[in-house]
Amino acid sequence: MIVLDNLDNKLLEHFRGYVVKKDLVRMVKVGANVPVFVLEYLIANSCSTNDEEKIRQGMENVKRILSQHYVNPEESSLIHSKIREAGSYKIIDKISVRLDPKKDKYWAQLNNSNIKDANIRDELVLEHDKMMLGGIWAIIDIEYDPNIKIGSTIFPFVIRDIKPIQLSSFDNTRIQDKRKEFSREEWIEVLMRSSGYEPSSEGMTDRVKMLLLSRLIPLVESNFNFVELGPRSTGKSFVFKELTPYAVLISGGQGTVAKLFVNGSTGRVGAVGQWDAICFDEATDKLFKERDAIPLMKDYMESGSFSRAGAGGEITGNSSIILNGNINQPVETVLQTSHLFSPLSPEVNNDTAFLDRIHFYLPGWEMIKFSPVNFTSNFGFSTDYFSEALKSMRKENYTDALEKYFSLGSHLKQRDTKPVKKTVSGLIKILHPDGKFTKEDVRVYLRFALEMRRRVKEQLKRIGGMEFWDTNFSFIDKDTQEETFVGLPEEKGSQLIESTPLSPGLCYTCTSEGENFALVRIEVVVTQGSGKMNISGTTSALVKENIRNTYQYIKANERKILNEQHSLANFDVNVQISNLLGAQIGSGVGGAVYLAILSALYKRNLKPGLAVLGNISIGGAIERVPNFSDKVSMLSENGAKTIVVPMDNLSEIATVPQSVLGLSDVPFYSNSQMLMQKAVLME
Repeated sequence: MIVLDNLDNKLLEHFRGYVVKKDLVRMVKVGANVPVFVLEYLIANSCSTNDEEKIRQGMENVKRILSQHYVNPEESSLIHSKIREAGSYKIIDKISVRLDPKKDKYWAQLNNSNIKDANIRDELVLEHDKMMLGGIWAIIDIEYDPNIKIGSTIFPFVIRDIKPIQLSSFDNTRIQDKRKEFSREEWIEVLMRSSGYEPSSEGMTDRVKMLLLSRLIPLVESNFNFVELGPRSTGKSFVFKELTPYAVLISGGQGTVAKLFVNGSTGRVGAVGQWDAICFDEATDKLFKERDAIPLMKDYMESGSFSRAGAGGEITGNSSIILNGNINQPVETVLQTSHLFSPLSPEVNNDTAFLDRIHFYLPGWEMIKFSPVNFTSNFGFSTDYFSEALKSMRKENYTDALEKYFSLGSHLKQRDTKPVKKTVSGLIKILHPDGKFTKEDVRVYLRFALEMRRRVKEQLKRIGGMEFWDTNFSFIDKDTQEETFVGLPEEKGSQLIESTPLSPGLCYTCTSEGENFALVRIEVVVTQGSGKMNISGTTSALVKENIRNTYQYIKANERKILNEQHSLANFDVNVQISNLLGAQIGSGVGGAVYLAILSALYKRNLKPGLAVLGNISIGGAIERVPNFSDKVSMLSENGAKTIVVPMDNLSEIATVPQSVLGLSDVPFYSNSQMLMQKAVLME
């Protein structure tokens, strides 16, 4: 007797005939090139038991049926002969039906058997209407009758009966009724095992389980735009390739206007109107064959519709869009040098209008690399039943679920709110198909949804600058009015500037080159020496000039600024410049360098979370800061608590967002002495 766990027994009790032992599928799949739908149907009908002998007999029966009746495409001529010689034959094949209006007749087509025009009764077609929606796998009774003619042409193949292998109809009331028999944790395990994974295996943390389940959201939510970038061997495309017949994978560079949107000559709507999900596999390669497809895709991702000249007006579709690809560097390295969309195809990886339409960025670098131990040997829903259940969930809508309990923070714009609501709705459908969920359930899903959309927004800020400054996402509990802010694991909560007192020699600033910004850390180390200065971390002549001018200003004014004990003549000064975030370091580091040098000489801490804007000329003048509001916002967003700024920027303080001023103190200075007073931590 095979030992089953409690969850196996529950599934057999409530879903017998709709569940399959997943290791049996893998066992047969190795030796037979048979669609998983076929295998799981046969195994579910023969092996839904814990009796080891019955399972053995059932597996022998499955192998026998496959050997005798499954049609491989290369055997099509032999099958034609067998049908003719025997007069009738039973086969396993994919059958689709089309209506021929000229003859007022339905014709059946058998894919692997290469039978194009088989006779079929109207009653069979109406009973199994999914045959007209792309076809279904079935056990088919087929006869040979050479007397059936239209004109002089013989149409001898006749479909007498079919027994669907894929469900020809689906009623989701069983899942709705039986969901109450399982706790939330048990239901997550059912979903994991139905996807082929073992939830108790190594590496399957609660976080990884949620990330895996979120791959199902595009299947239950219409028009859901989803990106996953991460290492190889993490199963990014598995869901869309193996778990559903309602998704299509498009290889790199194969996305054409005709294939995706509409055929200009025939008017036939493309993939967006035919599939529940379109997955661009290896989206790091070229996505589209024609540039015309990009603006159409932007329109479609925004509204679920598009217009095309000659196509007869606006065309709508329900397909979700998925972009999958590999990140070949550690995510920390990518963030130091670029942004998390940079691995995508160059067609779109800097197109903020395209990227802003993405609802959900799954951090694929957090996913485990799967090995055999991560695949389940227990029972889960058969793939066919599971895929039909997911498809049936698209009819439900829970986008208003969070509004009963929570409101969204001020940084979420309309283009952020929609993705968050759709993500929460999708998770409710997957985890609570009976529609019964709690406030705490919604809290968990809302926090998750905000993180996945914020990841999109943070990268847009890196690419597009302060146009996307408002990334401090939060939600407010309507009962308690408590506001919760949601950060990103890879951004360390966006607190790149320490909130503790800064060590001597450490200070932060923000520079710009045109419209591109950089968050910069200045570190100064002084050692006993002879007055030398060394600069590292930058090759920019302009930045080096800023640093030297500041150094020369201090040296020329030593009597006012320093005492004899701290004269620069007695020390070597080493200045290290580091780019923490954003573009190439630009000019304007003088104020921060001044504070870093003096705090290092005097071994004095600077204020917690301190940043300084402004340059000091060789004569001591404090220079006005360009792009003032954007720089203050960037420093505040990354943890600055005090941002000391030039007096010449005083008139621009009204341009700084109120939410930024609420998080950071912004005092002004007009000379170097005032700068020290504002910045040094008082003992």
